[in-house]
Amino acid sequence: MSQLEQQMRNRDREMVPRILVQAMFALMAATLAIVTYAQWADVPNRGVLVEAPIVEAREIVMTGDRSGVYAVTAPDGSAIATSADEKAGFIGVMGRVIARERLVHGITGNPSVQIVRRENGNIAILDDSTGMAVELIGYGKDNVAAFARLLD
Repeated sequence: MSQLEQQMRNRDREMVPRILVQAMFALMAATLAIVTYAQWADVPNRGVLVEAPIVEAREIVMTGDRSGVYAVTAPDGSAIATSADEKAGFIGVMGRVIARERLVHGITGNPSVQIVRRENGNIAILDDSTGMAVELIGYGKDNVAAFARLLD
């Protein structure tokens, strides 16, 4: 065996230290044990979003075109906003999500969705045709504000 082959063999052996691999498997085993105990002992879930009561709601229709711009209208057809408006691009993103979910569920037509404000201040999008509910938390203040403006 040449000196280069010997160096490569030693280098490959030392790339990931054995103790690190053992620690990784120990962490996986500990996590599995904790989850198993929590399920077995019926420990209540933590960090789960609680859906607060709805204090304000508005029904809207979202219609997209081939360029990805979504228009938001009232059920009577009056224009409310578009995703091309200033800081409203997230409306187009959620419009595509709703359209995809309806495609998966085989929903035809363009039923309305509800934008709701909950008692705790959270904004949510509810699509009764698919049963989808999207709580707009963690999407950034400008993105949530785009939908909050639809309620004002």
